[in-house]
Amino acid sequence: MTSRHKQTELEILVHSPQQKTSPTPLLFVHGAFTSAWCWGERYLPFFAAAGFEAHAVSLSGHGNSRGREHLDSLSIDDYVNDVREVAESMPVAPVLIGHSMGGFVVQKYLEQHVAPGAVLMCSVPPQGFMSAAVDMLFTRPSLLIELNRVMTGSDNSMASLRDAMFAQPISHDDMKHIYRHSQQESHRAIWDMTLLNLPKASRVTRTPLLVIGAALDQLMPPSSVEMTARTYGVKAEIFPGMGHGLMLEQDWQKPAERILVWLAERGLTEQKGKVK
Repeated sequence: MTSRHKQTELEILVHSPQQKTSPTPLLFVHGAFTSAWCWGERYLPFFAAAGFEAHAVSLSGHGNSRGREHLDSLSIDDYVNDVREVAESMPVAPVLIGHSMGGFVVQKYLEQHVAPGAVLMCSVPPQGFMSAAVDMLFTRPSLLIELNRVMTGSDNSMASLRDAMFAQPISHDDMKHIYRHSQQESHRAIWDMTLLNLPKASRVTRTPLLVIGAALDQLMPPSSVEMTARTYGVKAEIFPGMGHGLMLEQDWQKPAERILVWLAERGLTEQKGKVK
């Protein structure tokens, strides 16, 4: 189902379980150039089937949330406020799951808030986007140009998006579906992630973290994911044969199942005796 938060005018996708096995909801935060729909395809129904109340928010300026008319003025702090407002509307503090830019937003949120847990998927590292950009400059310089075209809305080809997001085969129809749901991103938010508003790592570590990445990710390569994990004192888990779009790749269920196991290890499912 889709709901709209009355106070904030944010689009929120919600999948409720038939039988709840955890009192702790999940809040999924999307990356750049997209919106909550990317979680609704597979991850929301998967985690709802596992007994979790699963929510995905479209950040301001994205999807059907408010702010599309002034997207380019929106900052990472604006996105953090979106997450805060949705989290505070829930009866229980959620586990946060952020992908790419969404992982960076989650880190910034955790500067000021403690959560039951957080998952960073192919996340922009706390050191910012610059290191990944430099890596692309040497390994795939054309990709930076292609991504800039996507951001400015001037790229009419799906090839750039496919190369940036996927390592596994994807059908033409699925790629068209994904491309139709893609959108521009705030330049201000990109600069915030690059240099201007980096997380204070010492505060983020108050929350238990799972850091995962993809072996064939061209946007956030394993080296960036491992840097994130080292900063927070945890071990990076890299999924072989997968690209940046973990939640939409053919093997999407592998990282989803790992997250489910991690939630159980944190005592957030009935298996650990936390739900009566």
